[in-house]
Amino acid sequence: VGKRIKKYSLEIQKKIADLTSILNETIQGAYIVKIFCRENYEINRFKEINRAYYKFTMKSIKRMAVLSPLTEFLGAIGAVVILSIGGKEVISGRISFGVFALFMASLMSMIRPLKKLSNVFAINQQAIPASKRIYEILNEEPRIKEISNPKVISDFKDKIIYEDVWFKYNQNEDFVLKEINLEVKKNQLVALVGHSGAGKSTLMSLLPRLYDPTKGKIYIDNINIKDLSLNSLRSLISVVSQDMVLFNASIYDNIAYGKEDASSQEVIEAAKKANAYDFIVNLPHKFNTVIGDRGLRLSGGEKQKIAIARAILKDAPILILDEATSQMDSESESLLKEAIYNLMKGKTVFVIAHRFSTVKKADKIVVFEKGRIVGIGTHDELILNNAVYKKLCELQFNA
Repeated sequence: VGKRIKKYSLEIQKKIADLTSILNETIQGAYIVKIFCRENYEINRFKEINRAYYKFTMKSIKRMAVLSPLTEFLGAIGAVVILSIGGKEVISGRISFGVFALFMASLMSMIRPLKKLSNVFAINQQAIPASKRIYEILNEEPRIKEISNPKVISDFKDKIIYEDVWFKYNQNEDFVLKEINLEVKKNQLVALVGHSGAGKSTLMSLLPRLYDPTKGKIYIDNINIKDLSLNSLRSLISVVSQDMVLFNASIYDNIAYGKEDASSQEVIEAAKKANAYDFIVNLPHKFNTVIGDRGLRLSGGEKQKIAIARAILKDAPILILDEATSQMDSESESLLKEAIYNLMKGKTVFVIAHRFSTVKKADKIVVFEKGRIVGIGTHDELILNNAVYKKLCELQFNA
């Protein structure tokens, strides 16, 4: 019975996780569900998993319900056996009735604690699978580790080098990046272009060591980034991603997230440089406005301005802009470009963009195709000599 309860409890935990996941994605994606008229599909999907959850829960409850009467039944059988044997001993005169009565009273007093122990056993069998799932996560070893006694640097002085870098997410998958060799000097503006899935964002995720290369090395100022402390490495880098992550806190807190000891004046200046100040002061609570989970109370463009203000406040020497103006209208984008170009002064900037108007001013454009670098140069050089870049330009301008 205990093994069955343990097995069903594990299935219950899995179904709870599935239910939570479905509820979360359905509520967050309610707009898409309604637009595509998929309400009935989502309801049926929820019912199916809920039904499985109910089935395993009932099986577990039935097994638990059996334990108490089973314990009583076994106790009753034991009492009958003892009465039969003890009665014969009393009749034969080998033991007195008083001793036998005392023994039976002591034995009967143990039944209630034994029943409680059986209930505790059942609860433990339910808890073991849940604790295993928790400890699987708690005991998971981080893939990115610091070496003992790592180096600490406070500034970026010379160049970044990708040396024969290969990368794949899992051992049984194909390489996402292949034979990447790239050198970027301090204060250069480098644009990464290519079709979606070509490996541009993946390449940038290797720099702050969100992942480590499968093969090859990355250097900052001739120091392998694996020899640096994670904190000092990541303190050199600011990121504005196409997938903006904002917290369910005030606008002030979200901007100040970029710098731990930021003053109010610094936060306001960062908002002004990102052209976010005007819309913030028009909100009912201004900088104290709580923006909701993942910034749901703001438009896409407003969220991006907050993310850019956060990066401006951090003021790191290396800046990664991953489709930083992707959700802005033309007017907002033009306003932000000026602020971003001012921010770029004195910084090494990586720009990932599909809009070629964004990358024409780059000192170096790196063209990606299927995880490989197929061209490096300026816009004028590549438009004449690189077929992939020329095709990307034509596709955009024709669109």
